Order: sequence, then C-alpha cells, then structure tokens
Amino acid sequence: MFLRLAHQHRQFVQDLVMNLQALAIVLERRGYPASCYTCGDQMNSASFMVSLGDNHLIRFLVSDYGITWTEMRDDRELMKLEGAEAINQLQELANLVKQFAPTASGNKALAKN
Repeated sequence: MFLRLAHQHRQFVQDLVMNLQALAIVLERRGYPASCYTCGDQMNSASFMVSLGDNHLIRFLVSDYGITWTEMRDDRELMKLEGAEAINQLQELANLVKQFAPTASGNKALAKN
C-alpha cells in the first residue's frame, strides 16, 4: 500500500510541475513575466513565479516536501498557503488567465485581481 501511495504522490507532483510549466508559458504569451524552474529531469520539484505588475508577485513551490503559494506586494508577504489551499489558489489564477483575452486591458484586469 505505501509503495503505491509513494508512486501516486510522485505522479501527482510530476503532473503539477507540467501544469506549472504550461501556465508559465501561457502567462508569458499574455505579457506577464513568468517562469517555472525545475531541478533535474525527474520533474519532482519546481519553482513557479509570475509578476502581475505593480510589484505584485506570486511564487508557487512544489516538491516532495510540500506545496506553497506565496503572494507578495512591494516585497511584503500578503498571503502564504500550503497544500490543497495553495493548489486552490493556483486554480483561481489559472481561471483568471482563461477569462481574460491577451490584450493590454486584459493584463490590467488580471493584475487588479
């Protein structure tokens, strides 16, 4: 049972890393500075960052040790979430990206949220 759970966890982290990479690409195409770095080719950890403008930065970290969402403005931490709550917040960001067209007005609307 534990070996199966460990395998499922590794698969979950790999899927999450792939989705973070895709989200970074979409955000970059929409004009937001975004990046997703992974360590090695195992895809067992990633650091995702996006700047939403006005010194508004989001950092999402995933690894075998945990998952965190950190939102900062003017170099001050506004919110830090872990686990499922961090993933829910990431889903909200992805939903906002889907809502807005890749125009300058869309960029401003996303940054305000």
